[in-house]
Amino acid sequence: MQLKLAKSQFSILPVLVIAPFFLWGTAMVAMKGVIPNTTPLFMGGVRLLPAGVLVLAAAAILKRPQPQGWAAWLWISVFALVDGAMFQGFLSEGLVKTGAGLGSVMIDSQPLAVALVSSWLFGEIIGLWGWLGLLIGILGISLIGLPDEWIFSLVSADGIAMSSSWPNLFEHGEWLMLLASLSMAGGTVLIRFVGRYADPVTATGWHMILGGMPLFIFSGVWESNQWVNIGLEGWMALSYAAVLGSAIAYGTFFYLASKKNLTSLSSLTFLTPVFALLFGNLLLSEVLSPLQWAGVGLTLVGVYLVNQREKFPQQLQALATKVNSIKSVSPPAQFSVAESESDTVGDYHD
Repeated sequence: MQLKLAKSQFSILPVLVIAPFFLWGTAMVAMKGVIPNTTPLFMGGVRLLPAGVLVLAAAAILKRPQPQGWAAWLWISVFALVDGAMFQGFLSEGLVKTGAGLGSVMIDSQPLAVALVSSWLFGEIIGLWGWLGLLIGILGISLIGLPDEWIFSLVSADGIAMSSSWPNLFEHGEWLMLLASLSMAGGTVLIRFVGRYADPVTATGWHMILGGMPLFIFSGVWESNQWVNIGLEGWMALSYAAVLGSAIAYGTFFYLASKKNLTSLSSLTFLTPVFALLFGNLLLSEVLSPLQWAGVGLTLVGVYLVNQREKFPQQLQALATKVNSIKSVSPPAQFSVAESESDTVGDYHD
């Protein structure tokens, strides 16, 4: 019975690891039509505070322990500020002021920051294949998110003219998306410290509540008509983003982040725009260009290299050893065959 249970858990684990990125990608598709009908800070608060209540309710049902002591609440408060209020605030404001393509590239480049910090703080080994995978992943999401004409201009004679327009990009919302990316990277690293003093599931719930409250407060002060133009479909999309795209996705992600290798886990963030593109194509009839399909392929290759960076050199070494052994065996076999044929011919002439 224990063996069957272990096999069952092992088979479910890959699904749990991929789930947050699938839910984040599909939540972006669900919220795409809501953004023009609401305000950014209100939308960020809706994604966080109700989701935090749901996470805490699930933690109570599962009998997860509540935070105890000032150290636990201090780390949760820092976690809430960085990954809650700052990340969702920058992300929501950035979505309004920048294109979704370039914004997603900036958001999903955060595995590079996580890899650097995790290597420094936790001694996680990245290695040649890990860095190669991260760079291929960045290239993949760039092909997915950047307009095709930009990419073609960079490899053509118009590259100089195109490069002169890059500074103008940051007059809109790209800096906000970059700050959101760094905030998410900071939250991914912080959960390791939070997990030393509090249960990661309950900590995730409290950080969403504490992080969502300032967003609602600032929304009440600076914004107006936050929900007037939201229809039934809009509320359904926000509910999906809050329940599945936030409560389940963040609860699962930060639980895994407290247990698993951060570099490997954060590299799966590259899959978020892949899921967003694929379901945008499926549900919204959005057409993917050949460059975007190439970006999907490169992204998957990058994720594979990062997650197999320790096994990949061993696999290559085993393959090289096997090839060398075949080469070392082949010449004697060919020589013996040739020699036997020569003997046969000599006997025939005799």
